[in-house]
Amino acid sequence: MNTNNKAYIYAALAVLFWSTVATSFKVALREYDFIQLIFYVSAVTVVLLFFVLLIQKKLHLVFKQTSKQWTYSLLMGAFNPLLYYLVLFKAYSLLPAQVAQPLNMIWPITLALLSVPFLGQKISWISFGALLISFAGVFFISSQGGIEGFEKTNFSGVALAVGSSILWSLYWIFNVRDIREEIIKLFLNFLIGFLFLVPVVYFYSDFKIHPGVSLIAVIYSGVFEVGITYVLWLKAMNLTSSNAKIGNLVFFAPFLSLIFIHLILKETIYITTFIGLIFIVSGVLVQQLDKRLKVKSE
Repeated sequence: MNTNNKAYIYAALAVLFWSTVATSFKVALREYDFIQLIFYVSAVTVVLLFFVLLIQKKLHLVFKQTSKQWTYSLLMGAFNPLLYYLVLFKAYSLLPAQVAQPLNMIWPITLALLSVPFLGQKISWISFGALLISFAGVFFISSQGGIEGFEKTNFSGVALAVGSSILWSLYWIFNVRDIREEIIKLFLNFLIGFLFLVPVVYFYSDFKIHPGVSLIAVIYSGVFEVGITYVLWLKAMNLTSSNAKIGNLVFFAPFLSLIFIHLILKETIYITTFIGLIFIVSGVLVQQLDKRLKVKSE
């Protein structure tokens, strides 16, 4: 098997696992509040990434960080997982999975917008049009089946879900300035974020563990939201000869996710959810096309 085929297999597995996590979040939230969820998910992720570093013989690199790198990890750990996942999981606790999951997908659009003030990049009319297309998708998804569906929409949850995409965009803008190996950065971020979460859980929740299906969902989320899935994705990106082709596979995840949401959570999937998701994905693809056109013209 050539390296490109291996890359597609790794990427397909990552996309498959990512498409299941929205369902696992909702199952976990049946017995855990959103603060407990990110605390235990972070704990699982830290343990998993520790063993990944051990197997890859990179654990020693953790102890070779400079004071500047430790400071950066402290800041990034406060950003992700602490702030980002608290906002995201709160959104999931307020919204149906079929609403929360697609709304978080607009982050490539918000990334393009935020790159203007933070990275000094210019935004074209094409990218601005992509933004409008994606936000039309937000409208459709929020309607939950039609105009009357807005009456049952939790707009605080919608704001949090959209806000999580903004936080994720900011995370990647700040992350691009850090040239360390990705797996090292991720491990330190979650380790530090986990330590930050200890007092948050102590003051605003509790450390109770509820055995059963919800606990399995928590462990599953920790393994497949960030841990193993992220390693698979990095492996795919390192093996492929075309990052763009591999990257496009991500757009299958939200559509696959709706299947799991319907089969496991028993949510009735509205036609407006599909329409909204198509708008969001179309907006992201238009924005990516604009980016590629800029690269070719330079």
